[in-house]
Amino acid sequence: MNPGDSRGFFGGDPATNPLYDDETDVSLLDTTLRDGEQAPGISLTPDEKADIARALDRARVDVIEAGSACTGEGERRTIKQVTDLDLDATITSFARGVQNDIDLALDCDVDGVTIVVPGSDRHIETKVNTTREEVIADTAELVEYARDHGLWTEVIGEDGSRADLEFLEELMATAFDAGATRVCYADTVGHAGPERSYEIVSTLAEYGPVSAHTHDDLGMGLTNALASVAAGADLVHGTVNGLGERAGNVAIEEVAIALDHSYGIETVDTTQLYSLGQAVAQATGVQLPPNKAVTGENAFTHESGIHTDGTLKDDRMYEPYPPEKVGRERRIVLGKHTGRAGARAALEEHGVEVDDEELTRVVKRIKEIGDRGKRVTDADLLAIAEDVKGTDRERRVEVLDLTAASGGGIPTASVRLRVDDEERVASGTGSGPVDAAVTAVREAIGQVANVSLDSYEVDAITGGTDAVVTVEVEMSRGDHSVTVAKSDTDITSASVSAMVDAMDRLLTVPGEEPEVLADD
Repeated sequence: MNPGDSRGFFGGDPATNPLYDDETDVSLLDTTLRDGEQAPGISLTPDEKADIARALDRARVDVIEAGSACTGEGERRTIKQVTDLDLDATITSFARGVQNDIDLALDCDVDGVTIVVPGSDRHIETKVNTTREEVIADTAELVEYARDHGLWTEVIGEDGSRADLEFLEELMATAFDAGATRVCYADTVGHAGPERSYEIVSTLAEYGPVSAHTHDDLGMGLTNALASVAAGADLVHGTVNGLGERAGNVAIEEVAIALDHSYGIETVDTTQLYSLGQAVAQATGVQLPPNKAVTGENAFTHESGIHTDGTLKDDRMYEPYPPEKVGRERRIVLGKHTGRAGARAALEEHGVEVDDEELTRVVKRIKEIGDRGKRVTDADLLAIAEDVKGTDRERRVEVLDLTAASGGGIPTASVRLRVDDEERVASGTGSGPVDAAVTAVREAIGQVANVSLDSYEVDAITGGTDAVVTVEVEMSRGDHSVTVAKSDTDITSASVSAMVDAMDRLLTVPGEEPEVLADD
């Protein structure tokens, strides 16, 4: 559906609000620092939470749930560190349905609280061991207390998608009567379909502002979020990269781009979404699947000959929106599906020109490597082109000797390199022999230390004690990047060889004056 369509979310159901309406205004609440951290194995330090909060604020996320003040003293110090950043976003704390949780949140100087109370009978009777009447009475008291202390107040009916709708309606109406800023529909276990989400949110929206908190257990987190907006929700909860318990929460980057691209609704600065996703992946150690929407490695990557050719002719041919919209760049990778257009474009990026006959031979060699199940790296492509054209590349940096030791002490390494026309020797220490060797290489090369290591991957390709490993690195310098893979029985040797080769290729960029490598 595109902005300007005359249809609603459910394909023309007259009861559905058209999402593209000029009056539709939607904001995002990010709960990565609370719900996202509840995913198994994730524990963020105070500094990491502060860095993520800054990144969220740069993306202009409206509300940031910084944690649960009731968790402990350490969590409260972390929340206070976030509130002390003086961000533009509203900073909130998650609170259970007890007054002490609100008091602890107040001690952290938050702007607001999200108060969770049981919504379904399963939670009322089994989890909390209370009654519907007591839940309603307690909620009214808690909201009045929070509002009396000047807090932005949201009430979540936990497990709302499985709640009795008449009770949930009475509960949330009571919350509004007590002064709640808004209420929240929670599909706590990812149970609902979009029709159920629409039914509940449209009912609650009759009383005041409604938020939607959806999970992805059925793979419908985004669908339910959009259905909630169609029903009148004006705030969507989510997490960066879809982190969260079990299958996770709806991913805020997917909500943001879906609303922007399909319905013309702006929620955040979408150009910050990729860097935000990368920051959270690095902090949590949870790497993104390559086929992840918006931020996955393959989202704007093309290999197929037909797709690459079409994309080179028209950027929109095989992409729904330009990669720059979410802070990305388009990538053309090489493999068994590569065609002539893709190979020529990749060579041109490196300043290499080939005639039609040479291009045919380059493509043939690329496909041969791809047919063996190997990835064709930038270094592979340039080596193929050099061989086909019969040219020799003059290396500026070459490894002459490498020694590394880890032993029982601090890992150390020394290298002897040829840098242009001189030999350089340097040593270094590190957390391991590879780290020490890389430190030594950087010391020997000098000014090229401004080359950054963007990715480092190791794969064992044989078994046994004499296993061969392949190390693949991606390195960049300014706007230029290169990927190199090297194999060896020694991981340190393979790592250094790959990095030095990558550095060497980055030192001479087509069209730029070679940089003098000062020995500093």
